[in-house]
Amino acid sequence: MSVLRLVRHAQASFGKRDYDALSRLGHEQAEVLGRNLGERGVVPGLIIRGDMRRHRETVDGILAGLGSAIDVGEIDVLPDAGWDELDFQHVVQVHRPLYRSRTAMVADLARTGKPRKAFQRVFDEATLRWAGGEHEDDYHESFTTFTHRVIGALSSAVARAAEHKSVLVVSSGGPIAVAASDLLVGDASLWATLNRVAVNTGVTKVISGGRGLTLATYNEHGHLEADRRLLTYR
Repeated sequence: MSVLRLVRHAQASFGKRDYDALSRLGHEQAEVLGRNLGERGVVPGLIIRGDMRRHRETVDGILAGLGSAIDVGEIDVLPDAGWDELDFQHVVQVHRPLYRSRTAMVADLARTGKPRKAFQRVFDEATLRWAGGEHEDDYHESFTTFTHRVIGALSSAVARAAEHKSVLVVSSGGPIAVAASDLLVGDASLWATLNRVAVNTGVTKVISGGRGLTLATYNEHGHLEADRRLLTYR
């Protein structure tokens, strides 16, 4: 039996020009998770990460936290772009062409008085259109292609887990939701629902055994509950 833990990246810099960089709180979240894993004796034989800055910086924080309990020098880190997030900016811009201008987007959202909530509504509408299957040619990467990419990355991680026994995968809410939905119901139909509740540094545990893959937990975030300040969704 082997175990994969799929970790959503720590908080990125929503509203900043470089969204992909972790926020100050995000760096703290990643280290908190690393310390928690070390305290529980959860030491991955391998870390696989997406190829985005927020994935790389989350891994750095996790290793820093783990290093307070164990020697992390022998843990290999393997990048795999199959775990990258959907291009949400492109998906939103297809739905709202006005948002191709960041200045116009910021102004439009600011007019609502609640820009974060307004953006979430637009994001939900845009991803619903993207995942609906009726406009796939409008996108650089269709939802179908995205889900196939993620399932391929999951299969690759499972193969590596057979050797390393415990593998940590650092990815994003979208790919993890696809993987969880596929394990639960055999397709991506639960993707939007699962993605919506994903917590930064939430941990999804997948067990690989003789009967195949089993989703043991989804989005577990007990390591954040002692300090509610650390609990974020975007």
